[in-house]
Amino acid sequence: MTRRALFTGASADASSQDHDHISSAVVSVLPVHIEAVSARLLGLPGVEIHHRSEHKLVAVLEGPGSGALGAMLAEISSWPGVLSANMVFEQRLDQDN
Repeated sequence: MTRRALFTGASADASSQDHDHISSAVVSVLPVHIEAVSARLLGLPGVEIHHRSEHKLVAVLEGPGSGALGAMLAEISSWPGVLSANMVFEQRLDQDN
């Protein structure tokens, strides 16, 4: 079940099993690149931006596991203008609820 489905009360479907981990991350960005990085983040599946400042983004990521989320953050870290992308919190969603 995805985080959205959990919070909205929607039932799980087969595709929701692809996103059974949730993580928050802080992405530090050079101010001149904040727009481009924000747009690129929002283009990734399972990513939402929940806070934005001049040089930092707080994002929530959903994925199939810790490894996938870590790989996503490693990729984000390599984008132009990104100084760092660090996981702050990660949790496996309980599939039984």
